[in-house]
Amino acid sequence: MLSKQDLNQISARGISEEMVEHQLQDFKQGFPFLKIEAAAAIGNGIFKPTEEEVKKYVADWTDYLSSDHSVVKFVPASGAASRMFKDLFAFLSATYDVPTTDFEKTFFDNIKKFAFKKALCAECKKNDGGCVCDLTKAGNYKAVVANLLEAKGLNYGQLPKGLLLFHQYEDGPRTPMEEHLVEAALYASTNGNANIHFTVSHDHLELFKKKVAEKIAYYEQKFGIKYNVSFSEQKPSTDTIAANPDNTPFRNEDGSLLFRPGGHGALIQNLNEIDADVVFVKNIDNVVPDRIKDETVLYKKLIAGILVDTQKQVFAYLRLLESGAYTDAQLEEMVSFLEGRLCCRKHDVKSLSREQLADYLRTKFSRPIRVCGVVKNVGEPGGGPFLCYNQDGTVSPQILESSQIDKNNAEYMEMFKNGTHFNPVDLVCATKDKDGNHYQLPDFVDKNTGFISSKSKNGKELKALELPGLWNGAMSNWNTIFVEVPIGTFNPVKTVNDLLREQHQ
Repeated sequence: MLSKQDLNQISARGISEEMVEHQLQDFKQGFPFLKIEAAAAIGNGIFKPTEEEVKKYVADWTDYLSSDHSVVKFVPASGAASRMFKDLFAFLSATYDVPTTDFEKTFFDNIKKFAFKKALCAECKKNDGGCVCDLTKAGNYKAVVANLLEAKGLNYGQLPKGLLLFHQYEDGPRTPMEEHLVEAALYASTNGNANIHFTVSHDHLELFKKKVAEKIAYYEQKFGIKYNVSFSEQKPSTDTIAANPDNTPFRNEDGSLLFRPGGHGALIQNLNEIDADVVFVKNIDNVVPDRIKDETVLYKKLIAGILVDTQKQVFAYLRLLESGAYTDAQLEEMVSFLEGRLCCRKHDVKSLSREQLADYLRTKFSRPIRVCGVVKNVGEPGGGPFLCYNQDGTVSPQILESSQIDKNNAEYMEMFKNGTHFNPVDLVCATKDKDGNHYQLPDFVDKNTGFISSKSKNGKELKALELPGLWNGAMSNWNTIFVEVPIGTFNPVKTVNDLLREQHQ
């Protein structure tokens, strides 16, 4: 099926022939749905700390930062902002010229509230001889939108979301990239340094570097710290082959194979190259202005404190298991910790011999750890926290997307629909073992998860394959703790009008 020319193309991307064959098989077979035990809830997979526990874990994190540990803030920022402006692109190509839909009316009625308003006015004056107000009074609404989205103006339709002006301050507007610099200073700085890593698309890399160079001195002076900002791009080796509807390889007009970005889950390779004791992971658009940052900072410290406290106990247990000098009572204590703190259960654990139990505990403790903030379900779209069966028969916490759930299973759909919580708002990760060696994160990916969608290229239908999502299958075999955090810590911007929400004003 694959020619010598195909194999050369595959090799040049750093992809193995076996991987491509595996992906083509995935198209044919699809992905199995996950077996679910229950939607996670308070007391059954989700930890809701008391006020005293919050204080204790925040103090644990403060102590951790005072010692010689490396911390990195990892921010997936490769997404273009084009989807934010889908409705405005539709307006540009509409047959009518005045705001007609509710979305369009809301945008124009509140246009003065956007942090980019001043910059947009400047572009409107330069290109059309009048400010935003002049053009709208004259009924020239589309000129305003064109200056916002197109290359002649602000070019927001093509820029990365991280470089748009989101929030207004007395000293000028800020981009999400800047808000992440501020956050890093407030909860992730050690020894006067804050390390932050952005994953960006190749097309946007220089734009990010330029913006950081413009702004970094200001924030270093503001917080009295030094920033170490680094970047990476999604690797070509994580791209996936595209297929025709009959599951044969899709080919470009020149006969070459078509490869597409493997989705969010491909970033596990980028995360794998971060050398740090603790890594915070947070999407680029989930930021708020300084006036309401305190809650975000507090709960970031909380989940980080839970992480380092958990890791400390796990390492102590692993050293005890390694020594062989453990009692039956200590093994029981470890089982209780595994089931209570890490919510990982094996239904037949009591049938294991002493040696088998020690091996089982050693295996389960020898994994990366993540603590995920989850919020109460308020009807927002997104994945949810569940307790799921693993291939070894154990049950553990997992984040599921709707595509991973069998829509024909009424019980599962009921769980998904009525789940009390959704989405990991934030993640904080520990990716090193007890001896300080870095886990190879791709070893902990569930390769039996993924997502197949229908796309098209040059008018031809194709099937696209996304790798296991970063917080879904890519972290499937991690130790996971779900912690309830307030809804106020979750403020993503999916459309431009989301910036009109009170939390972003």
